[in-house]
Amino acid sequence: MASDTERRNLPPLELHVPEPKFRPGDDADFSDIAIPTVGETRRPDIADDHRDMPDLSYGLVRVLDDDGKAAGPWDPKLDPETLRKMLRAMALTRAYDGRMFRAQRQGKTSFYMKCTGEEAVAVAATFALDRDDMTFPSYRQQGILIARDWSLVDMMNQVYSNKKDRLMGRQLPIMYSTKQGGFFSISGNLATQFPQAVGWAMASAAKGDTRIAATWTGEGSSAEGDFHSACIFASVYRAPVIMNVVNNQWAISSFSGFAGGDETTFAARAVGYGLAGLRVDGNDALAVYAATQWAAERARTNNGPTLIEHFTYRAEGHSTSDDPEQYRSANEAADWPLGDPIARLKKHLISIGEWDEERHAAMDEEVATQVKTAQKQAEKNGILGHGLHQPLETMFEQVFEEMPWHLKEQMQDMLDENDAANGVCKTR
Repeated sequence: MASDTERRNLPPLELHVPEPKFRPGDDADFSDIAIPTVGETRRPDIADDHRDMPDLSYGLVRVLDDDGKAAGPWDPKLDPETLRKMLRAMALTRAYDGRMFRAQRQGKTSFYMKCTGEEAVAVAATFALDRDDMTFPSYRQQGILIARDWSLVDMMNQVYSNKKDRLMGRQLPIMYSTKQGGFFSISGNLATQFPQAVGWAMASAAKGDTRIAATWTGEGSSAEGDFHSACIFASVYRAPVIMNVVNNQWAISSFSGFAGGDETTFAARAVGYGLAGLRVDGNDALAVYAATQWAAERARTNNGPTLIEHFTYRAEGHSTSDDPEQYRSANEAADWPLGDPIARLKKHLISIGEWDEERHAAMDEEVATQVKTAQKQAEKNGILGHGLHQPLETMFEQVFEEMPWHLKEQMQDMLDENDAANGVCKTR
């Protein structure tokens, strides 16, 4: 045991507080990011032991090179028609985002979140999953629904909280939910979907089903306790689940270092939990597809779960309530070294002679018209800016199979008070 004299000779303890490399006014420089060449990251067999693949948590799965050519062991060799469908779904997602963002600025809804630059993370992954696999998204995976050809009008009804909103105005705009679409309810409480997805996957296995689960969260949310609990259960019970961490560099105004990104990769958490781990170029649609396909096959054949880190960048603000100019360099998005997922897939299709600039321009015009038409139809059902569209009693309904007596009393008290406030006289 050290004496008081010896302690006085020790330097004072210091607390490390992570700092982003660039602040507003700085020029962003990403030259220190190690980007392996296409083909450098090996592709193991789906049945390989997770102990034999820790290197994959530190590499970067890539398929598309700088010239738009697909190469390497991860190339899924998709047919041109599938590639065009994937490209269109990403373009439609971006067009949908743009119009809903403007709708918020026009006062038609209270809130919106775009996924600009991250479209491949949701869309390409969805193309690699089966239609009846269950997805547990975070709030930047609207591309899942769009890739599954879900109704844009239905999605907009939820954003507007109007009379056709399937959630009856109870959820924050953009927190979609549809059982038929295999899209679990989004929660504003971050990372809750991870243990929910693992639990669903465990139930699927317990029932002898063949469906798997996939879930997404941001790198900032991976610091939540729910994330770590989910990893424990997934590892111990080898749940058939794919756990996606979307490392877009920023969690609202906090950079990834506060979640541990300065010390190691997010995929490396798989090593400590006994999970298969992959680190993927999240702006390479073919790499995202290939990694998800590999993980899905691994889960479906009872070889265990996979943790995938999608290395990408949030090109715009966290939400309509955020101003990224207050905390990050102005040129970060433009200088992100892995480019734009739509532009990269477009370049690939052109390079193989299956696309051209004229068809791409026509597609952009087509999806813009599709979104505009859907918006007009949805707005006929009302917009949030015009006030309440659901009967008051709906806030008490669809919670219990049979409403308890005390909630019935509370509902009636509310209705009576509302009638009195509006001058409605009732005789008894």
